[in-house]
Amino acid sequence: MSGVFCSLRQLSVTYGRNGATALAGVDLDIAAGERLAIIGESGSGKSTLARALAGLLPEGATVGGEIFWPGLGHPPRPGRDFGFVFQDPGASLNPVLTVGEQIAEGARCHLGLSWKQAYIRAEELLGRVRIAQPDKAMRAFPHQLSGGQRQRVAIAAAIAAKPAMLIADEATSALDVVVQAEIVSLLDGLVREDGMTLLFITHDIALASGFVDRIAVFREARLVEVGPVRSVLSTPKSGYTAALIASHRDLATPPLIAEVPS
Repeated sequence: MSGVFCSLRQLSVTYGRNGATALAGVDLDIAAGERLAIIGESGSGKSTLARALAGLLPEGATVGGEIFWPGLGHPPRPGRDFGFVFQDPGASLNPVLTVGEQIAEGARCHLGLSWKQAYIRAEELLGRVRIAQPDKAMRAFPHQLSGGQRQRVAIAAAIAAKPAMLIADEATSALDVVVQAEIVSLLDGLVREDGMTLLFITHDIALASGFVDRIAVFREARLVEVGPVRSVLSTPKSGYTAALIASHRDLATPPLIAEVPS
């Protein structure tokens, strides 16, 4: 890691006419190339933070504070600088387009490739996300794949435009524990190989602790603690963080990522 990729200063987000607070006064620096986990229960502001960074907040959201992008050197470009992996690939993938079409589209639009070049890149990416027989998978529709395969396709589509940051928003929560470990191993390898910054959003502190550099803990729209994994797990500063750790007795065991063959 070197340098700051982005800086959040007093970032706040409210929704609706009543101004329901989703984020309140968040100060956070994200280093270029780091793997940062955003931890917290449902409604704590994790996904709102991710969408604020990627420019995906819904209409009606009011944003306060500032986000700086020293790692990009220019204002963020939606769809180009960020790859976004959602929780449910069944909902995020288009059911009437083939896998190849969906991955190639991002590469064509954002990298200026021809359709032929984009399809070649799409097939290469399917191989990188460990899809067996990528040439055959290119012609498949999402419903013909398993949940784990669909999430791999979603990851391939997210990195098709060579983003600087990959955001995985609860990308493993709908999968069984074995597939979760495989997806975590895959994400870890991809961000290392491509030098991407990773924002890994989850409610599962045990899963995240096996491969990220730092953990940021959110509760009720506020950042309550952030630090290196080892220090957060061994000496949490927040009682809420301590309670999260206590709820996962397997934190002392080897992380799942170590059990997945490369």
